[in-house]
Amino acid sequence: MTDRDLDMDLGLLGGDPAGVPRSRGAHRHRKPGRRERSRMNERGREGGHGRDAVNPHVPDPTGRRGRSIAALLVVVVMLGGLGGGIWYGGSRVLAALGDTPDYPGAGSGAVTVQILAGDTASDVARALATAGVVKSAKAFVSAAENDPRSMTLQPGTYRLRKQMRASAALDLLFDPASRLRSRVTLPEGLSVAQSLDRIFRSTGIPLVDLQAAARDTTQLGLPIYAPAVAGRQPGLEGFLYPATYDLEPGMSAVTMLRTMVTKFKTVTAAIGLEERAKAAGLKPYDALIIASMVQREGRAREDNPKIARVIYNRLAKDMPLYIDATVLYGLGRASGPLTQADLDKVTPYNTRQIKGLPPTPIASPGATTIEATLAPAQGNWLYYVIVDKQGRHLFTADYDAFVAQKAKSRRAGLL
Repeated sequence: MTDRDLDMDLGLLGGDPAGVPRSRGAHRHRKPGRRERSRMNERGREGGHGRDAVNPHVPDPTGRRGRSIAALLVVVVMLGGLGGGIWYGGSRVLAALGDTPDYPGAGSGAVTVQILAGDTASDVARALATAGVVKSAKAFVSAAENDPRSMTLQPGTYRLRKQMRASAALDLLFDPASRLRSRVTLPEGLSVAQSLDRIFRSTGIPLVDLQAAARDTTQLGLPIYAPAVAGRQPGLEGFLYPATYDLEPGMSAVTMLRTMVTKFKTVTAAIGLEERAKAAGLKPYDALIIASMVQREGRAREDNPKIARVIYNRLAKDMPLYIDATVLYGLGRASGPLTQADLDKVTPYNTRQIKGLPPTPIASPGATTIEATLAPAQGNWLYYVIVDKQGRHLFTADYDAFVAQKAKSRRAGLL
């Protein structure tokens, strides 16, 4: 089976113009390799060119296209994939082209195959055949076009077996256990340092690479309202959105962190962070700083709108915020008791000593905390203190009531 026959069988939508023969002697144009096309696709996404710019209506200069289409009924099935489409096509008259070479069994051994976002049908089929997974690209196309699950095939890296029956290879591509990826979960309220450590432990990406990527935020796509800090480029704190991420093998530290920042922008756009903060007289970045403090201070989620209100009330009265979580952050810690020496140490984050907001967020807040910050509860509270093991707080505007409850909570071992 020639390259030309295969490409016409597979349709090659999204790749070369459909139906244009590509035999090695007929044209001077070289078909880019998979890696080269991956780079072309990246440039295409940046500048509007690449695979998507191919005109599928370019006429066949040989004049054979009409005869080919007249001879074959080509069926094209689009398989939607993450980050782009993987296209499959096949002919209802494959049998007319001869027997389809195929292996008889489930295969053996192990081989890794990568399916790129935007791969054409021939890319996928040839990749499997080249890796020794299937006996022929034609066999895989035949199996795919007869399987309705093919519409959900995802780009990614898969562990398959050698010498597999084409239908068995397709089955394995849909088995979640075959997908090679690292799963990272970032809980709400982690700092950048804590997040990088968790990513390192989950993926094995060197911590130094993650730290370098976190410092060079110009590559991470931060929101335009992220300010430069102390004359340096904007900091990453607060922008690594807390969620569970499935990360592909070989993903770079920069790509990984950029994925998390993109998630932040998607979630906060849906919430309307920028618009609602401005409507409330806040800078979006200041709203994020407040949300990060609420996230670290709150233990019971239902208390978060009240904690946000306390912060707003203290700011309005030009009071120090007295947020212990910021004091800890300034000391390079996430938890633990604070000694008098800790409280006396001057840092930009010691909100017992310095009025106003700290210079940056202290953690990454989740969507519900950001929402609580943008829609705080109504009340005149200025103080809060934990009252039970479930993490609920007493809120009051009376300092004496606050002091009395604080002593009671300390006796109960809650502080």
